[in-house]
Amino acid sequence: MHTVKEQVEYLSRFVTDYRNDLFRRLSMERTSYLTVVLEDLYQQHNCSAVLRSCDCFGVQNIHVIENENKFEDNSEISVGAMEWLTLHRYRNTRDNTMSAIRALREQGYRIVATTPHEKDQLIDDMDLHKGKMAFFFGTELTGLSDKVLAEADEFVKVPIYGFTESYNVSVCAALLMYSVVQRLRKSDIEWHMPEEERYRVLLTWYKHAVKASDQILERFNS
Repeated sequence: MHTVKEQVEYLSRFVTDYRNDLFRRLSMERTSYLTVVLEDLYQQHNCSAVLRSCDCFGVQNIHVIENENKFEDNSEISVGAMEWLTLHRYRNTRDNTMSAIRALREQGYRIVATTPHEKDQLIDDMDLHKGKMAFFFGTELTGLSDKVLAEADEFVKVPIYGFTESYNVSVCAALLMYSVVQRLRKSDIEWHMPEEERYRVLLTWYKHAVKASDQILERFNS
């Protein structure tokens, strides 16, 4: 079996120079220093809009918790963004929320609840140097579960200056990512994906782009 890097380099022969340059350039813009976690969203257009924003801001990993509601993507809204993102789904345990929290903590993420709270802070004031961040977003009507609120390491909010007390969840996610990503890029933090992860992502992208990629790689690896 060839390494992931060798498989990427082999599949690169089957696409145009333009596509190769695009994949290499965009993979260098991706980050896993922050990730987005959607807990039990039920409105399809919100899920899809968040995916689209994640792709635009270069946030590679999306975690989806499915307790009561099944995650579904509307490609007309996401514009196919899910093909270029790494989606992690939690739906097979009695406590999917806790499964996600444990998995993220094992990867070194701090659990950040995006909701007004007595200990909250504005997103622009958050200390990015403290380590990787997993931002949790709750359902459209009731917000985050008590489990997330109890387990959260930090609480952040996006400022509101109007009568309406909350943003649409997809708008809130986009505003938060804009703030964090812009600040990260101006900082001395190493926010790029590690090389091993970058090549795993590249392999997935090439598989999407190359017809019969599984058969091509099977012959290459044999």
